[in-house]
Amino acid sequence: MKKALLAVAVAATLSALAPAAMAQNVAIVNGKPVPKARVDALMQQMARSGRPVTPELENQIKDEVIAREIFMQEAQKRGLDATEDYKVQMELARQAILIRELFNEVQKKNGVTDEEVKAEYDKFVASNGGKEYRARHILVEKEDQAKALIAQIKKGAKFEDLAKKNSKDPGSGANGGDLDWANPASYVKEFTEAMLKLNKGQMTQEPVKSQFGWHIIRLDDTREAKLPTLDEIKPQISQQLLRQKMEKFQNDLREKAKVE
Repeated sequence: MKKALLAVAVAATLSALAPAAMAQNVAIVNGKPVPKARVDALMQQMARSGRPVTPELENQIKDEVIAREIFMQEAQKRGLDATEDYKVQMELARQAILIRELFNEVQKKNGVTDEEVKAEYDKFVASNGGKEYRARHILVEKEDQAKALIAQIKKGAKFEDLAKKNSKDPGSGANGGDLDWANPASYVKEFTEAMLKLNKGQMTQEPVKSQFGWHIIRLDDTREAKLPTLDEIKPQISQQLLRQKMEKFQNDLREKAKVE
């Protein structure tokens, strides 16, 4: 009688433990539990990538995790986990995971602050504020060629047509020499100095020499610089500052390391 009661008690205990054990596993494959943590990890990866984790996707992930366990068990049966290639690949994977965790930790503890973003934005405004200029130019190799083109323009030839035919600047030549709106600091010194002397609609009367060749410059218009707001470019500034911090962290570690 006592043995029967003991058997019933054991059975009841096991039946009570079974749901709790299954809650920690998504399946039992050939007697080996498949932890639910694997499913959770893959779901977190999906969520971080921006993909919504729907119930349907969760079921697909569970199936994938179970399939991986089946294939892994077969690979182990064949002794593939004892090969040198496998060991090397595992070491590389271990290194990659550890390095990723290191960088994640550094980013969390040394993230970009709003004050840093604002300071960087202020520097951007200071260097890009003021006036913007819309100019056209014709770039040629020789001074004589530039002088001849200036003469043609003075006689009535269209600047834009000559730019398309003669300019060796592939970016603007096809557009009639149009350089679009830009800050004067965008150009080389000689170009900027010549352009700033022009009034709207004026053209340089003499060719302007730079490291690229000889320029004929016409100023089409000016305006106050239209800069994006802080909110508009805050994500880009944050990414740039974070990248700089991570580069500094990596460089500092390399400099401190003793490599023989």
